[in-house]
Amino acid sequence: MESYKCPICGNTDIHSIGHLNGKPYCRRCISFKGEEADYKPSYPKKAPIHLSYELSPEQKELSNKLVENYKKGIDSLVFAVCGSGKTEIVLDVIKYAIENHLKVGFSVPRRDVAKELYLRFKNIFKENILSVVYGGHTKHLEADLICLTTHQLFRYENYFDLLIVDEIDAFPFNGNDVLLAMFNRAIKGHYILMSATPPIEVINNFKKEGKMILRLDTRFHGYPLPVPSIETHSKIMQYFCLVRFLRGFYTQNKPVFVFTPTIDICEQTYQVLRLFFKDIKYVHSKCPDRPQRIDDFRDGKTKILVTTAVLERGVTIKNLQVIVFQADHALYTSHALIQISGRVGRKKDAPIGEVIFIAKRQTDEMGIAVSEIERANKSLQIMFQRHSRK
Repeated sequence: MESYKCPICGNTDIHSIGHLNGKPYCRRCISFKGEEADYKPSYPKKAPIHLSYELSPEQKELSNKLVENYKKGIDSLVFAVCGSGKTEIVLDVIKYAIENHLKVGFSVPRRDVAKELYLRFKNIFKENILSVVYGGHTKHLEADLICLTTHQLFRYENYFDLLIVDEIDAFPFNGNDVLLAMFNRAIKGHYILMSATPPIEVINNFKKEGKMILRLDTRFHGYPLPVPSIETHSKIMQYFCLVRFLRGFYTQNKPVFVFTPTIDICEQTYQVLRLFFKDIKYVHSKCPDRPQRIDDFRDGKTKILVTTAVLERGVTIKNLQVIVFQADHALYTSHALIQISGRVGRKKDAPIGEVIFIAKRQTDEMGIAVSEIERANKSLQIMFQRHSRK
C-alpha cells in the first residue's frame, strides 16, 4: 500500500488514516475543513501606532530587538512575565511588516482572547484593515492584520510572512501535534512565539537551533509580581478560609476571581458561596452567556466571580484579587498557577494585589510557582538597583 501523508497536518500514522471511495483521508484533522485564504499581494500602506502611553525602556529594548531579528530572518521567543506588556512589544514589528506589504497574523489558542486582542488592535492600528477569525466567524479571512485562533491556522497554507503566536503554553495548542503542524504549514516567512511560561521543549529547541530567546522579568509599570500566600486546611476549613478572605475583599469593594480546577467544583463552590454573598456569579466553558457574565463583572455589577481556567489568561481587571481554591488539585501545574497569579496588578493605577492559594497541602507545583515569581521579582530588584546607580 502506498504511504499517505496528510497535506494539512502531516500525519503518516496508518492507524489515523481512513479510506472513502478508495481514497485516503486523515482522521486526525478531519474536523478542520472549510474555505482557505488565498495569498494575494499586499500593497504599500502606512501603519501608524496609536498608543496613549510610552513603552518602558525594557519594552522598547525588546521591541527594537524583535524588529532587528525579523529583518535578519531570525525567529524569536519572547519569555516575559505576566503583565509585562507582550502585546506592546510586538507593535513595531507588526508595523514594519504591514508597511512592507507583508502578511501578518496574531494567533492565540482561545477565541475569547482572540476577540479581545482584535478590539485592542483596532484602537492601535486605526488606519488599517483588521479581521478576527475563529470558529463560526470566518467571513473575512484577509486583512492587514489577522487575529485568529490557532485552530483556524489550517485556512492559511504558506501564508504568513510574520506569524505571532501568544500563550504557546496554553490549552489546546500546547502539546497538540495537529495544531503545531498547522502552525508550521501557515508560515511563509518567520515567526515570534510568546509566553510567560513557555514549555521547556520550546526553550530547548530554540537553544539547539540557535534562535533568539528574549527575556523580560519586569512588568510594564515596574512593580513586582504578586507573591502568592499559601493557606493549608482540611476540606471543610478550606471553605471557611475562602469565605473569610472574600469577606475582607468584599468590605474593601475589591473584585475577586475565585479559581477552581473543574466545572463541577466551580458550580459546587458557587452554591456554597452564594449563601454568604449576593453579588456573585460563576463562569466556565459550558456557560452559554459567559461573555455577559464577564461583562457584568467588568462593570462592577458582580463583585465575586467563581471560574475555571477560562479566565486564566487574557483578562485585565483593575484592582483584581485572586484566590485559587483547592490549589493542590492535580490540574494545577506551576505554569497554570503562575498564569493565574499574573491576573493581579496588571493596571498602572492599581499595580498591587493579593493572590491566595487555598489547599489541603502544599504541592511541589505550588512551591515552584512561588519560587519562580520570587526569582522574577529578584531580577527586577537587581535591574532597579543598576538603574539607580546610573
